[in-house]
Amino acid sequence: KIIPRLLFTNKLLFASPEDWCKGKLIIRHIIWFILIIKNFFYIIFLISFSLNSQDLDIIYPEKSIGLKNWNIVNDDVMGGISSSNLSLNQDDNLLFNGNLSLANNGGFASTRMRLDQDLNGIKAVKIKFKGDGNTYKLRFQQYNMRASYSSDFKSVKDEWAEVVLPIKDFVPSWRGYSYSNYPELDIEKIYSLGLQISDKQEGEFQLEIEYIKGLY
Repeated sequence: KIIPRLLFTNKLLFASPEDWCKGKLIIRHIIWFILIIKNFFYIIFLISFSLNSQDLDIIYPEKSIGLKNWNIVNDDVMGGISSSNLSLNQDDNLLFNGNLSLANNGGFASTRMRLDQDLNGIKAVKIKFKGDGNTYKLRFQQYNMRASYSSDFKSVKDEWAEVVLPIKDFVPSWRGYSYSNYPELDIEKIYSLGLQISDKQEGEFQLEIEYIKGLY
């Protein structure tokens, strides 16, 4: 046969022009076949990667997710005079801002949302935000627990950032006191999510949130 003689024998140098054309056509088909197989496996990889990196939109104002059931809780509940507001800005991002005062033994401002989503299976939380250089807390409240669970994230003034907070790193605290012997956060029993500024960061503050997502 022509093709085996062309590809595998030393008579290739003496092949006719017609044989050369046939050989080139076969080689081209083989290359196309290899590329198709390569692209097929690449597509399978992308699908697998997408399935294994799913996330859940917890707060995403641009998609009208997480805009209800918010309330403000500041240190005025214990005599302080800090103030805070929660609103949507012109970019449809969540804006948490106000003034933190240390007067009258105060020193915290927060906003909280009652969750209506099932967070079962969430391993971490991803936040995209722009801040003012202050450190903020993402807080979860769990049913039948006095303490809330929080994780800090540091902002850089006027710069967008993205941070991932593992659920295992959330620590329990109540009115500024941390607990060492306390049950770990049970993601299935969370009913509230909140943002807080405290830790004696006195003065005006502003935190802009594009989204908060749960990562499986």
